Amino acid sequence: MLLDIKEIQKILPHRPPFLLVDRIIEMEPGKRVVGLKNVTMNEAFFIGHFPGYPIMPGVLIVEAMAQTGGVLVLSDVPDRERKLVLFAGIEEAKFRQPVVPGDQLRLELEVLTLRKTVVKMRAQATVDGRLVAEATIMCVIAEREKAVTSGK
Repeated sequence: MLLDIKEIQKILPHRPPFLLVDRIIEMEPGKRVVGLKNVTMNEAFFIGHFPGYPIMPGVLIVEAMAQTGGVLVLSDVPDRERKLVLFAGIEEAKFRQPVVPGDQLRLELEVLTLRKTVVKMRAQATVDGRLVAEATIMCVIAEREKAVTSGK
């Protein structure tokens, strides 16, 4: 294990119940990252999605991918407590299999483009080696105060 939940929380501003990455197991700065999300029955979204047939919402799988990528992006930023990684776009998102309680998501992201404030990553989520979701994610690195006060 490279980063546990406490170390992830030193990098990301997200907190439960919206922190969707539990562990970082591989990381090559500026290149790639692999994180894990343990999907448990006590996740708040399972109350309504769907009663009697719990499935993790696809949008939250994409969010888990983005948070994992956010760890990679922010890990090298010296003043990261003053930054936010914000979605700028999602392309080619595909959901191939349902994710259910008891699954462990393996979230793998590879940097395609890395500029000072813009990052594009290819993301894949797997469960037991099966591809369950994939997407290309674009993010911007923003100053936290400006992002909050300007509404962007």
